[in-house]
Amino acid sequence: MMSRSGNALRASASCGPRFHGNANVFSKRKVDKFDTNDLDWTDKILECPVYSPTKEEFEDPLIYLQKIAPEASKYGICKIISPLSASVPAGVVLMKEKAGFKFTTRVQPLRLAEWDTEDKVTFFMSGRNYTFRDFEKMANKVFARRYCSAGCLPATYLEKEFWHEIGCGKMETVEYACDVDGSAFSSSPTDQLGNSKWNLKKLSRLPKSILRLLETSIPGVTEPMLYIGMLFSIFAWHVEDHYLYSINYHHCGASKTWYGIPGHAALDFERVVREHVYTNDILSSDGEDGAFDVLLGKTTLFPPNILLEHEVPVYKAVQKPGEFIITFPRAYHAGFSHGFNCGEAVNFAIGDWFPLGAVASRRYALLNRVPLLPHEELLCKEAMLLRTCLELEDSDFPSPDLFSHNSIKISFVNLMRFQHRARWFLTKSRAGISVSFHSHGTILCSLCKRDCYIAYVGCNCHKHHVCLRHDADSLDFNCGSKHTLYLREDIMDMEAAAKMFEQEDGILDEIRKQTKSDQNMYAYPLSNMFQGAEANGYTPYCELKLDSVAEFYATPEHSTNNQEYSSQYQSVFVHCSENQKPVVSEVSFSSATSTLCSLSESLESFSAPKNQAEEHININATSIIDFEEFAERISNSACESSLSPAVYHERSVKPRGDLQRFDKKPVVNESDDSDSEIFRVKRPSSLKAERRNMNDAMSSKHTAQQVLSNI
Repeated sequence: MMSRSGNALRASASCGPRFHGNANVFSKRKVDKFDTNDLDWTDKILECPVYSPTKEEFEDPLIYLQKIAPEASKYGICKIISPLSASVPAGVVLMKEKAGFKFTTRVQPLRLAEWDTEDKVTFFMSGRNYTFRDFEKMANKVFARRYCSAGCLPATYLEKEFWHEIGCGKMETVEYACDVDGSAFSSSPTDQLGNSKWNLKKLSRLPKSILRLLETSIPGVTEPMLYIGMLFSIFAWHVEDHYLYSINYHHCGASKTWYGIPGHAALDFERVVREHVYTNDILSSDGEDGAFDVLLGKTTLFPPNILLEHEVPVYKAVQKPGEFIITFPRAYHAGFSHGFNCGEAVNFAIGDWFPLGAVASRRYALLNRVPLLPHEELLCKEAMLLRTCLELEDSDFPSPDLFSHNSIKISFVNLMRFQHRARWFLTKSRAGISVSFHSHGTILCSLCKRDCYIAYVGCNCHKHHVCLRHDADSLDFNCGSKHTLYLREDIMDMEAAAKMFEQEDGILDEIRKQTKSDQNMYAYPLSNMFQGAEANGYTPYCELKLDSVAEFYATPEHSTNNQEYSSQYQSVFVHCSENQKPVVSEVSFSSATSTLCSLSESLESFSAPKNQAEEHININATSIIDFEEFAERISNSACESSLSPAVYHERSVKPRGDLQRFDKKPVVNESDDSDSEIFRVKRPSSLKAERRNMNDAMSSKHTAQQVLSNI
């Protein structure tokens, strides 16, 4: 938890918590580009779709969401009114079923900002520690003092009140408990909603959930988190990690107002933010990715009328207790609370997410950000399970399933075609490159942080793993110029599955269409070069002639020197530079939570430092690892991944004792001005310029020009 500046927190007599000693953080100022005097625009924002499913339709959330997605996704967000009620209130769950439940709030400045180097909004200050009941008392007291009432007020009135307060009101700060570990769904056998599949604790493990393939849980992504707010608590403009879906349930309390932008308008949204909200001096890069990078901080708030003025579609919803809000992939959203309330949210993904997930992976790589999910591995595992399912079952699938299946097939074929062409170029450019086969999980590219599952290039010392989107000839590592191409042992099976998918009607036509329009995210940044590959003698899935083949490489026990192996592969977690102690990087624990059966995961469980608060840590390079246990775990993971979806799901939901050791959390630097709660449980929300510059310096030898197009 970050230390807060200023004197101790104390409740304001009129508007909640105040801080002293850093007045500039909270003091309001006139921001000319945001006009909050005329608020008539609030009445012009259209409502998002609202659905009221029957109990039969409500049976399985992912099946129902697949059904409504073609219509609802056009709006970015939608509201679903639950036909089931919780018989045990959230307050009872959190005060009695979860004895000792407490949380720490985040202090939010209630103002607009210029969004330049001198004036930005951050949520870096910690509030107080509360029980659920104590926070409710404080929040209700603030509401009653302002409105002389304890009851709810009309949503349209409070919407105008909020934007007036943000622009020129007297209220300086509010408190918001965001990303709180836990769930308010009851475990009582008599609670209808708690026992349904709409209990957010169960969502990620449902049969149609892509995230069921993750062996380790990720709080806020695969495990729900609580959001406990008060009057005017804010969730700023943001898009979900990896462009995932999100689902938010309103347990109790006052309503929330949501604003949503359709995913198809995301680039227009970012353009307006870049041109009319941010100044150029705070953008990390030119073009559309500069605004995206700052928006990842999840602290940007501005009135939606700016979007309306520039023809960006905006829709809103007023969420009440017992209602779900769904946000669709790549849909930016923001909102605020009308008073004390408690909500719960989690991410999820179904088959149609993969194309947009590929866009997110590309953007993270461009910004050198560590991914939270192993996209490539999830796609390969889901595609292979789909292939098995199609071979075993001779039945017609409903239309939503067919659409989801096609998304998986097209994404997978695009990925496998890219991988094959990249290897073809690699073998053409590097005569004598050796090849080794492996069976471990995802690792991260040491240059762009992309996740590598199918193939990567490794060096002599095993400290530098490079994805096939870089030119291996240009790599200049201290350990020498000899490199090995590492391929998955089941790569031929995966290529066979891709060929099978290609035989289906429409698959290859869609792939050619995407390639021609430069929409194939899996081929980026090599799309242009690939288009001329056929003229140079390339044919898809042609035999690749390799000059030498190294011995099969599956698990650490095949290494001739366990100590040497242990030392070499600690580089997955530690950046080591000359004359400098090893420094734990962002890769450290993000990669451990994001892999399925990765080598990184197993090493982390044995050798990761216990004291995560220290950034500089001495690593014992000769530490001994229990390789028998390591090999057994990789073997078990491989077996599970080959099961049918039903059997795989049955096993994956069972408690796994050996996963408890993977609850490490990323280190938060106290000087970081990001929201540490978001950083702690999810991906880093923002990084200071100094950290970004340090990472840039470490990879300065390997610029964006080191791609296969230079061959």
